[in-house]
Amino acid sequence: MTARFARASLVALLVALGFTAPAPASAATAADATAAAAAAATSCYGGAVTVHYGEVLDFGPYRTTSRCADINMRVVGGDAEYVVACVKFEKTGVCNRWTKVGWSWTTIATDVLDGTRFTVPNGVDLEGSSATIQIAF
Repeated sequence: MTARFARASLVALLVALGFTAPAPASAATAADATAAAAAAATSCYGGAVTVHYGEVLDFGPYRTTSRCADINMRVVGGDAEYVVACVKFEKTGVCNRWTKVGWSWTTIATDVLDGTRFTVPNGVDLEGSSATIQIAF
C-alpha cells in the first residue's frame, strides 16, 4: 500500500508542477510518416527510366518533369565500374559537362526547368564493358 501511495503522490506532484506525459504516437501518424517518406523517395527516383549502354549513342530524347529539379543518373547493372555522361539540351545542342557516374545517384544537371527536352550521351569506363543505367528527371 505504501508503494501505491508514493506513486500516486509523485504523479499528483508532477501534475501540480505542470508536467505531462507525452501522448503515444498513433499508428496512423507512423503510417503517415512512412507514406510521406515513400512519396518523397518515389517522386523523383521512382520515375527513373532504365537504359542499357550500347543500344544507342544518346539516351533520349526525354522531357524533364516536376518530379525532379535536377537530372540524376546511376549505374545499376553490368560490369562497368562507372560511366561518363553529360546532358545535351535540345535548345543548345551542346553538352553541359561530362560527369563520372557510379553506382549511387549522381546529379548530371541542376535546376532544370520542367518540360525541357534533352538527351544523355554517355560512355563506359573500358571499351567492351556493359552498363545498365537509370536516369531520373
